[in-house]
Amino acid sequence: MRWMAAALTVFAAAGSASGAADYPLQPVPFTAVRFADEFFAPRLETNRRVTIPYAFAKCEETGRIDNFAIAGGLLEGEHRGDFPFDDTDPYKILEGASYSLSVRRDPDLEQYLDGLIEKIAAAQEDDGYLYTCRTNGATRLERWFGPERWSRLSGSHELYNAGHLYEAAVAHFRATGKRSLLEVALKNADLVARTFGEEGLRAPPGHQVIEMGLVKLFRATGDEKYLKLAKFFLDERGRARGRELYGAYSQDHLPVVEQEEAVGHAVRATYLYAGMADVAALCGDQEYVRAIDRLFENVVGRKLYVTGGVGARGDGEAFGEDYELPNLTAYCETCAAIGNAMWNHRMVLLHADAKYADVLERVLMNGVLSGVSLGGDAFFYDNPLESRGQHQRSPWFGCACCPGNVARFIPSIPGYAYAQRGDELFVILFAAGEARVEMGQGALLVRQETRYPWDGDVRLVLEPEREAEFTVYVRVPGWARGEALPGGLYRFAEAGAPSPELSVNGAPCALELEGGFARVRRVWQKGDVIELELPMPVRRVLCDEKVRENQGRVALQRGPIVYCLEGADHAGGRVLNLLVPDDAELSAEPRADLLGGVTVVRGRGIAFAQGEAEGTVEEAEQEFLAVPYCVWAHRGPGEMTVWLAGERRAARPLPRPTLASAARLTTSGGTNPGAINDRLEPASSGDHEVPFFHWWPRKGTVETVELEFAQAESVSRASVYWFDDTGRGECRVPASWSLLYRDGDAWKPVAAAGPFGVDKDRFNRVAFEPVLTTGLRLEVRLPEGFSAGIHEWTVE
Repeated sequence: MRWMAAALTVFAAAGSASGAADYPLQPVPFTAVRFADEFFAPRLETNRRVTIPYAFAKCEETGRIDNFAIAGGLLEGEHRGDFPFDDTDPYKILEGASYSLSVRRDPDLEQYLDGLIEKIAAAQEDDGYLYTCRTNGATRLERWFGPERWSRLSGSHELYNAGHLYEAAVAHFRATGKRSLLEVALKNADLVARTFGEEGLRAPPGHQVIEMGLVKLFRATGDEKYLKLAKFFLDERGRARGRELYGAYSQDHLPVVEQEEAVGHAVRATYLYAGMADVAALCGDQEYVRAIDRLFENVVGRKLYVTGGVGARGDGEAFGEDYELPNLTAYCETCAAIGNAMWNHRMVLLHADAKYADVLERVLMNGVLSGVSLGGDAFFYDNPLESRGQHQRSPWFGCACCPGNVARFIPSIPGYAYAQRGDELFVILFAAGEARVEMGQGALLVRQETRYPWDGDVRLVLEPEREAEFTVYVRVPGWARGEALPGGLYRFAEAGAPSPELSVNGAPCALELEGGFARVRRVWQKGDVIELELPMPVRRVLCDEKVRENQGRVALQRGPIVYCLEGADHAGGRVLNLLVPDDAELSAEPRADLLGGVTVVRGRGIAFAQGEAEGTVEEAEQEFLAVPYCVWAHRGPGEMTVWLAGERRAARPLPRPTLASAARLTTSGGTNPGAINDRLEPASSGDHEVPFFHWWPRKGTVETVELEFAQAESVSRASVYWFDDTGRGECRVPASWSLLYRDGDAWKPVAAAGPFGVDKDRFNRVAFEPVLTTGLRLEVRLPEGFSAGIHEWTVE
């Protein structure tokens, strides 16, 4: 492929011409790595065959691509969409499509990209500015971007859009050798360089990513102004030079070199840390290195989910306080998981330490892949660690950042598997396939044979072009050395486990570890074999007691895979009431017939249920089956949990059936109606740790909830616990409500003995004259300007 070779030659020349420093470890490019494994390879193919064309079709359908044509005068019409960053969705998918073209030519896809790039180029203004909502005069979005260019950088996403453009342009150039999109990117970047700087506008972007994009332009061209501009944007953050700081939400509360805690919007934060790593490596800036080291320790020690996800709060899509890691309401945005992977890969390259690879692997195999269905055409925006049936993947979103990010990230994963430093090869990830590495003494072909992560045996066959002495560093994962994850937030319940074993050509070798990598240096010949045996018992994982939601609970892990229980595999669909005793035997079982082929975990637990007598609890043994978290939610709505009770104090007995829970419930629209009669009492009206129902975005309307009984029942009392998220959302207690009962075909008001209360943080009980009826109806008037919701409705 001379076209690709020419493009890569330009990159190599650009990198060396600058004479700049760089990462001590250099990644083996994804174009030189082929996965042929059971875990990643099917996802890569599905992404190429389904996700990329599907996402492009959605961009066409929703007007995202037409917006470029309108801006370029190629099409008449009005700007579509509700967000100024919609431009980035085609950019991201284009980037992913380019990665796919790099490893598999597709003339039809390449032609489609050519047409898309023509529209993007047409939309660019003469001086390089490219931002379709402003060019198209979408004044309804002006609250985002302000009256003039760059006048509201905290929210405009002008520079965020540019960053994704740069990344797509470099990927397309690398894939095809064509400069069409690269020239658009360079023209825009030159405008940004003329506009911003010490002698120009001094302000950082509200949403980071341009820093990584500028670094890629620097690598593509060797022009140091792009690297300097990336560092400028980073250095301006947290410094009020005649402007108002954006605050912690955008990590603009302190200079980046002074930041010690991960705060604010989790995607922005992880993109910031990845950009800081790039600049630290290329500029040799040790202050940056110390800052991202501190931030890493804060995240892995206090803010990382066991799945590798980050970002506890839906409010602000943000990191929470230290040890704030709820499960049911965990946000764990898919984009944040991708950002976390990008950051930790850069940390591996910067420090040559396997602890960063442990986090990288954890988020890749759990927190990222959960964000997309096995079919490649449905997506999670947020990735909770517990569900009561209210979570299902969506075919698309109004704010569609996650599908495009999945489309661009998945094809890049092979580039995370290997790295080199002079005559040293680092094996970072395990996946069957092969890689071609240019070592100092000539080319080296590495063939990896393994069923990882379902099996811990890894066989590396080395085929150097000629006999040569060099070093191979093979990662020995922390989970195989007794460490659930770096940072101490998680630990294995059982001390001790079988030790990993290493051999070369069948001869055992001592595990000589450097930064978590087993070091083997020798003169290598074609056909030499390194074998690493990683025992994979099922392990119970405990969490630091400072995480309130996980006290007395355990998670199940085998190798790098985190497991969950789903209602689909259990009688009655119940899993939240299970306890796993310390002495429960846990076993692994391959299931080629399940969820694309996985290894499941089996065991026996104890199911808890409330007894007939008040205050009593019944126990019964129950077999359970756990599936990998990354493939949950493929079999319809139902309960799911990662964390199970491991102690009785954490047990959640199944509530007794009630008249309300047994009734058929219907609502006048709204979200998550099953929460209304799920028998779960909240701690307060603002409790997000138990399910709730709401009518948002409806406001000021009259809404209804109905219970239909299987037979006529005598009822005389009803209680409603209102949902109210003041300070977090737009739900308030209702303006008023009333209760009606069914009398034949008519609905009649009950004769209430007192007021219909709207108090927060308690049940609002109303007694009324007994009625014999087959149904009850709540009529709820939402407050003006606000919506409303319900935690629980009980009937007696």
